[in-house]
Amino acid sequence: MEPEVREFLLKIVQSISMGMVWLLVNMSIGIYYGFAFFEGTPTLGNYIYYVAFLASLVLLILYLRKKWKGWQEINY
Repeated sequence: MEPEVREFLLKIVQSISMGMVWLLVNMSIGIYYGFAFFEGTPTLGNYIYYVAFLASLVLLILYLRKKWKGWQEINY
C-alpha cells in the first residue's frame, strides 16, 4: 500500500475511533449515572454533566481540525 493512502486511512480510522470513544464515554456517564435526564428540575450534577459534555465536544472538534489540517487531496 502506498504511504499516502496508508496515512489517509489511518487518519480516517483514528478520527472515527476518537468520535466513538467520545460518544461511548458521554453516553455511559449520561445514561448509566442518570445525568442526561432531568427528574423534575435539573440538579447540579446535570449542569456539570452538560458543561463537561460541551467542553469535551469542543476539544474533540479542535482535535479533529488539528488532525485534518494541511491534508491535501491525492491526485493521480
